[in-house]
Amino acid sequence: MTLSTQDPYLNLPRWLLFTALGALALRLWIAVALPITGDEAFFYWWGVYPDWGYSDHPPMVGWLIWLMRTLFGEATWAIRLPIVLLPLAVGGLVWWAFKPLNRERAAWAALLIWLAPLNWITALITTDTPLIFWSVLSAALLLRAERRAQVDGGTLGLYALSGLTLGCAFLSKYFSVVLGLAYLVYFALYRRERWKAFVLLVLCALPGPAINIAWNMDHGWSNIMFNAINRNEDAVFEVRKPFMYLGMLAYLLTPALLWLGWKHRAALRETARQQRLLALLLVVPLIFFALLSFKKVVGLHWVLSFYPFAFALYALALPPAALKTASKGLAWFTGAHVVLVLGVSFTTLDQWAGKPGYTSFVRAFRTPELLAQVRTPDSVLMANAYSPAAVYGYVLQQYVPVFGPGKFHARQDDQLVDYAVYQGQTIRVLMADAPDLAEYSPYFESVRAFTVQQSGVTFHVVEGRNFNYEAYRQGVLGEVFKRYYNIPSWLPMTGCPYCVRYCGQVQCPKP
Repeated sequence: MTLSTQDPYLNLPRWLLFTALGALALRLWIAVALPITGDEAFFYWWGVYPDWGYSDHPPMVGWLIWLMRTLFGEATWAIRLPIVLLPLAVGGLVWWAFKPLNRERAAWAALLIWLAPLNWITALITTDTPLIFWSVLSAALLLRAERRAQVDGGTLGLYALSGLTLGCAFLSKYFSVVLGLAYLVYFALYRRERWKAFVLLVLCALPGPAINIAWNMDHGWSNIMFNAINRNEDAVFEVRKPFMYLGMLAYLLTPALLWLGWKHRAALRETARQQRLLALLLVVPLIFFALLSFKKVVGLHWVLSFYPFAFALYALALPPAALKTASKGLAWFTGAHVVLVLGVSFTTLDQWAGKPGYTSFVRAFRTPELLAQVRTPDSVLMANAYSPAAVYGYVLQQYVPVFGPGKFHARQDDQLVDYAVYQGQTIRVLMADAPDLAEYSPYFESVRAFTVQQSGVTFHVVEGRNFNYEAYRQGVLGEVFKRYYNIPSWLPMTGCPYCVRYCGQVQCPKP
């Protein structure tokens, strides 16, 4: 099967080249033009303080940012470079995975991936950036291994590398476990004769979890407390949540592919039957997140590691004419996104005044000017939440702590900040909302509040003089302990930096 090379609008190589370069250029421009976001700035500090783990997640994104900083410096575009290049890598890996089956179909898979709107407009680095790369690489290696008829040294090497990269995915984000579950289902149902190869894969993946467990044992099980306990307090059933999940999937798949999928559903079913591993790489995660959606709002980024496999299934299943239609439909859908992004880029900050989110826009685009009004040589700058604190710190190139208990997010301060060093100092806490001075007065000799104006937005500052660390330890740190460090007794601990500072020992007595 070959497509016509006479039609300039349907020439596959030209589409591939234009799409890859066009999307790359747009992502790079966004990476340069957009100021750093709160989450990105938070992860940036992981790259400043490289470790085997961090407060919220495993360490891979921190290692990646550390590498970018080492190679290219502190520029925002350099920090974002991995996400700028990621879609090219994912498309290339999918092509490589299916090239032995059908080179042209593999090229169509890469094209559909590169045409997806998110691969044009996403340029923000997150924990999902390395997760997507390592997950797709692991799956591609396994798909190549499964294409080999003989289990020889080369085949075993592919299984081993698939396991090793699965371990790297685990060191990126815990959702990699879902990929491992898909592998387990596949081998249990369809490849029991290759159980030794699966065992090899698992053994090669184990160093990733082992590293994470060892770090958690020495850091108060920070990742477990965050992901399994503290962030799930609102995990209750709501009818809207599964419908939001379905709507999100419909958006990710795009209207064109939804329609073509329904029209060619028989071909999709037959291809899924023939390509069982590919089908399970898609179906198992979708079922997992569907079940999760009954209690949690499933984030769009949660499913992106498995998103490319849907395009691969379409590329293998649809007839040539339908693939051409799919490409055109994706191009129009993505084009609308690009036009919207370009339209917004030509607006000015003043044009957003009075609209929702304007305060956040000012804080993002006018951070240096805002901080210049608040900072003094004789005071310590803090914020009341992790997102602005991380952004302020990135702009100042100086770590900015959070004053107060904060939320279950961003407990990195618990690992890095010893509030005892601020004893007797003047602290200024910058925030967007009007403060309640009663929340601050117990920890200072005197407090006052004042406001500053930036681009028409009023920001509030609490200034506390002569910081009383002991009162803060008993009040705020004690509250933090009760909220976020109720560590189950059955979890063995070898260390806990927060606990040592709070109560002087690895495991504090229960209040």
